[in-house]
Amino acid sequence: MFNHNDFHVNSGTHQPPISSEFVAHANPLAKSLIDELSKEFGPRFSTSMAVREQHGQDESAFTSTPPQAVVFALTTQEVSRVIELASLHQTPIIPYGAGSSLQGHLLAIRGGLSLDVSGMKEVISINTEDLTVTVQPGIGRKALNEALKHTGFFFPIDPGADASIGGMTATRASGTNAVRYGTMRENVLALEVVTAQGKIIRTGTRAKKSSAGYDLTRLFVGSEGTLGVITEITLRIHPQPEAIMAAICSFPSIEKAVLSTIEIIQMGIQIARVELLDANSVRMVNQYSKLELKESPMLLMEFHGTNQTVQEQIDMVKSITKDHNAQDFEWAKTPEDRNKLWTARHNAYFAALSAHPGTRAISTDTCVPISRLADCLLESVDQADASGLPYFLVGHVGDGNFHFGYLIDPLSNEQREKAERLNHDLVMRAISMNGTCSGEHGIGLHKMEFLRTEIGEESISMMRNIKLALDPQNIMNPGKIFAN
Repeated sequence: MFNHNDFHVNSGTHQPPISSEFVAHANPLAKSLIDELSKEFGPRFSTSMAVREQHGQDESAFTSTPPQAVVFALTTQEVSRVIELASLHQTPIIPYGAGSSLQGHLLAIRGGLSLDVSGMKEVISINTEDLTVTVQPGIGRKALNEALKHTGFFFPIDPGADASIGGMTATRASGTNAVRYGTMRENVLALEVVTAQGKIIRTGTRAKKSSAGYDLTRLFVGSEGTLGVITEITLRIHPQPEAIMAAICSFPSIEKAVLSTIEIIQMGIQIARVELLDANSVRMVNQYSKLELKESPMLLMEFHGTNQTVQEQIDMVKSITKDHNAQDFEWAKTPEDRNKLWTARHNAYFAALSAHPGTRAISTDTCVPISRLADCLLESVDQADASGLPYFLVGHVGDGNFHFGYLIDPLSNEQREKAERLNHDLVMRAISMNGTCSGEHGIGLHKMEFLRTEIGEESISMMRNIKLALDPQNIMNPGKIFAN
């Protein structure tokens, strides 16, 4: 068994980088486990350092010792067998998909096996009559939409990175389209899950609604691999809009852009996307994506519907933004132009790292009620400006969610501490406004103490009890969400 107190974060202070000391208590893999996995999986079981290191890092600013081995599973039955053996040997299992986590979800802080399901990427069934699709967890969102393209439907959840559907389900992801189409929580109908004992269960159905017992589907959506491994997902799909229009709109200040967004949402306009980029982000994106956008605060918007309803939305948004001194309202009418803009937006994270070589980003993920967006965001901008750290700011501001990326030298404790202080103050500000520490990235390692502050000790205790009931040996991605 693994010590439940190996990983600890001090409440109310910055959270230190993870290092190898946090896996010092991991038991060596049992020889019988290695022999059995080698026999059953052959070259799809690896203890190679190169393979382990690949699976021991994500897009977070953390570092950690890699897992002790990696297993590549191709079927639900193989996932079941790996977990059955891991349970027998009380060995941690860390599910792995695309490796795009920002919160340290994939790090093997207690050692164990990385269970790579990226090869499980089949589209099992497309049911356009019921507006559903069923897929394996390793398929990426882009590949899924490519498979749907000929049907006249699409899957709208777009977190930016080409994340795997399994990972998006496990972290309850959302992204740029959430203001209109919702998050993974609203778009997952049913799951196949392998439990911590290696048993295969199914939750939910393809029916649009159900009141049959506990909602186990919602329990696993957002569980971050701590309760089981998701091996099949049934999703809602949506008709491709008759008309799509995208526009960029520059503003003299972040405040004007945010106030425009608040008014658009409060007016009930069914905008599909409304994204904020600060001047820093626009400058970095221009350099990285070879664009010539005006380097001032900007809203990047998209409208979906019929030709008539899209025009109605556009007219209302134009009127609102004009009242807030909007400048340079420009349109991207063709799919190529729209894709160019959205690709640039999705690459903002990498554009920032490219603009400051050698840095890593401490990412924030707060979300607040739309009425408090301006207060929370503008106070946070003032504090970030005063810190002297380079940063970028982007946001799915239509649903009150925004992200700072504080850029630091990963070897500088002083810079890391400053960035974590900014993050801490931002999260406390959001929570005080009835917001949340995580709108879409999940808790992972980075936000455990923030979760405690947000929901309280009794709620944490209830989560622990659920974890203990479903995973009594604590082998499923241990040490994530809370330091159990």
